[in-house]
Amino acid sequence: MIPKKTFDKLRIELSVKLKNGLDFTLAASIIWLAIGFVWTLNSKPYDKSVLTFIVGSVMLPLALLISKIIKTTWTIKENPLQPLGLWLNFAQLFYFPFLVFTLIKLPDYFVMVYAIITGAHFFPYSWFYKTSLFAIFAGLISLGSLAIGLTVSTEKMYFIPFLMSIALFVLTILLHFDSKKKQRLWTSEIN
Repeated sequence: MIPKKTFDKLRIELSVKLKNGLDFTLAASIIWLAIGFVWTLNSKPYDKSVLTFIVGSVMLPLALLISKIIKTTWTIKENPLQPLGLWLNFAQLFYFPFLVFTLIKLPDYFVMVYAIITGAHFFPYSWFYKTSLFAIFAGLISLGSLAIGLTVSTEKMYFIPFLMSIALFVLTILLHFDSKKKQRLWTSEIN
C-alpha cells in the first residue's frame, strides 16, 4: 500500500509534469468553438450532430500538436498513477449510448447531451491532478448546458458549445496557474 504522503506527491508530479492536461483542455476549447459554428448552420439537427462527431474526432491529434507547442509530457513511466488518466478518459465512452440514443431519437438535444457528458467526465480529474478546478468546472459545464438546453429554443442550441468553449478556455487558464504554482512548490521540495 502506498502511504498517503507519497500518494499525494505522485498526484502533484502528474499535475506538474502533465501540466494538468492543458493540452487537452485547450484542444477541447478549440473543438467546441468549431462545434458551436456547426450548430449555427442551417442544417437538420441530425446532420449537425453527425458533423459534431466528425469535428470531435480531431481531439487527440490536436491535443498532441498542442502538447508539442507547450511542451507537455504525455507519459511518466515511473509514476504508477499515470495510466489512470487514460482510463478516466476512456470512461466517458461508456456514456456514448446516451449520445447514440439522442442522435436517433432527439437530435435537437444532441449537443446538450454531448456537452453534459464531456463536462461530467472532468470530475475525477480533480482527484487525479489534485485540484478542485476540474470538479468545479464539471458542475458548471454540466448544469450550465442543461440550463441552456431547458431554456432556449432548439434553434439556439449553439449557445451550449459556445459556453463549453469559453468554460474550457477559462479552465485552461486557471489550470495553467495551478500547474505553475505546484511547479514552484515541486522545485523547492526537490532542491
